[in-house]
Amino acid sequence: MTNHLATQQSAYLLQHADQPVDWYPWGAEALALAKRLDKPILLSIGYAACHWCHVMARESFSDATTASLINEGFVAIKVDREERPDIDAVYQLAHQLLRRSGGGWPLTIFLSPQGIPFYSGTYFPSDAPEGQATFRHVLGSVSTVWSEQRPVLARQDQALRLALAASQPRVDDKAVLDAAVRTQACQQLAAAFDTRHGGFGAAPKFPHPSDLAFLLHRGRDEGDAQARDMALFTLRKMAEGGLFDQIGGGFFRYSVDAQWRIPHFEKMLCDNGVLLALYAEALALTGEPLFRRVVEDTADWALRELQADAGGFHASLAADDPQGREGHFYVWESEPLRLALSPFEWDVCAAHWGLVDAPNFEGGSWHLHVTRSAAKLAATLDRPEALVQEYISSARDKLLVERNKRERPPRDAKVLTGWTALMITGLARASHVCQRPDWLKAARAALGFLRRERWVEDGRTSGHLHTLPGQDAFLDDHAFLLEAVLALHEADPQPDDVPFAEGLARAMLAQFEDRDLGGFFFTRHEAPALIHRLKTGMDAATPSGNGVAALSLLALSHQVSDPNAARYHTAAQRCVRAFAATVRADPASCSSLLGAAMLLNN
Repeated sequence: MTNHLATQQSAYLLQHADQPVDWYPWGAEALALAKRLDKPILLSIGYAACHWCHVMARESFSDATTASLINEGFVAIKVDREERPDIDAVYQLAHQLLRRSGGGWPLTIFLSPQGIPFYSGTYFPSDAPEGQATFRHVLGSVSTVWSEQRPVLARQDQALRLALAASQPRVDDKAVLDAAVRTQACQQLAAAFDTRHGGFGAAPKFPHPSDLAFLLHRGRDEGDAQARDMALFTLRKMAEGGLFDQIGGGFFRYSVDAQWRIPHFEKMLCDNGVLLALYAEALALTGEPLFRRVVEDTADWALRELQADAGGFHASLAADDPQGREGHFYVWESEPLRLALSPFEWDVCAAHWGLVDAPNFEGGSWHLHVTRSAAKLAATLDRPEALVQEYISSARDKLLVERNKRERPPRDAKVLTGWTALMITGLARASHVCQRPDWLKAARAALGFLRRERWVEDGRTSGHLHTLPGQDAFLDDHAFLLEAVLALHEADPQPDDVPFAEGLARAMLAQFEDRDLGGFFFTRHEAPALIHRLKTGMDAATPSGNGVAALSLLALSHQVSDPNAARYHTAAQRCVRAFAATVRADPASCSSLLGAAMLLNN
């Protein structure tokens, strides 16, 4: 038995193609069906590497009883948020407005046939303690509300539309992004800073790379020691924690605890591209061996495990193995680990990675993180630090060979233009700092792939996914690719770099710029309309498209002569001005635009 997802090319959608839920992909057929049947839409948004998406799929969407409730009461639509980030972003915002809480995946959201959401959540369990709602209870309650409270829902729909409209940035010519606003951003970040473990806030803890880059640049360029120290302290803690794969390199998406010890185990290309560039900057600033190892291991991991044969980069590695066991590929039991190492390697590494302490993962196993540094171990053992580090490196190589014998977590092979561009930028900057021509060559190969497969002469970055040639790109694809071309040109100037960058910039201005107010919409001007057209300046796991667009247009303006230089400079200036009031209200959420404002003010 298959549903309407069986012909899709998204790995995430195909994971749901054999379920008893009568899933449809997002499109005219499903939306028209909801209107014809006057049924609400169950919209479920996730991605292939998402652990809790897999849990909900197993518990609820594969359950015949739950599927029957869905099929009877709803038109079910499944969306891959990496394939359609525009749909995901709009409904994440709607969820935040409805629930007054943060979003996440899986996003479970109930819509009218016109696409207006009226109830939402993220993961709903199939079983819950008495008094807490299960997913089946939610389905029943939503069906009842839909049947009996249409006038209430109509009023809520109108209120939500007004709230979505109010979320758009409002231009205020009196709002100035001066040094005081940057200081305010630092104060906000300092107030949220975890002085013991680094990072911001409590668990779950995300890296916040844009914030760290802002602090690092402020420390470097403005002599702010507190900002510099917050960034470097956090980067060290993340590098030594379980957020970083101590054996194979690369970062997991986020930590479930405040200490960076236990992650959810998905590895995303976008996260690693941004963090690679950030650690390369930290290495250039400090020369610390820890940062060098992170840069080398992350770049090598990306080339080994995510680079496609044609030159681009695949999207992600899943958190779960093929049997649905989260983190099973990465965690260790004591005895297999001991058998893989020499006695002295075991003695050193058991102390280094916390194996002499209580197990920190399910089933009495360990997820490795640095609990005692090589320097401390050298002092304890009365051995040279270089020798201790040599044993750790030798053990890491052996354990990687041993780990690679395990069944690997599935890889989502889609090649996303914007995410590949983030890795190009990371590799370009890392290659320059570490003098690694092989990384530069890989970055050039990836750019060559995008130019061959994604760029067409009418100035459209088409084919956002390699499996969907012809799909229009989004702002992030253009902005991140423009940044990547300029980063490569800085590391290894080639004569056709700047002309290609200008083509990207012209297309971005023509297809995404708000011609009245400045700044850039997330979707192209002629893109099919959703319930709201986003224009946002806030950074998330990746920097905002508007922030990167402004920074890249400013950088490009220094590479060309007038009148083009003036055109790019003006567009960047208009972009920053369009978001100035938004940035002033919450500067720590808009670090990329703050960086652009700083350059404009210099």
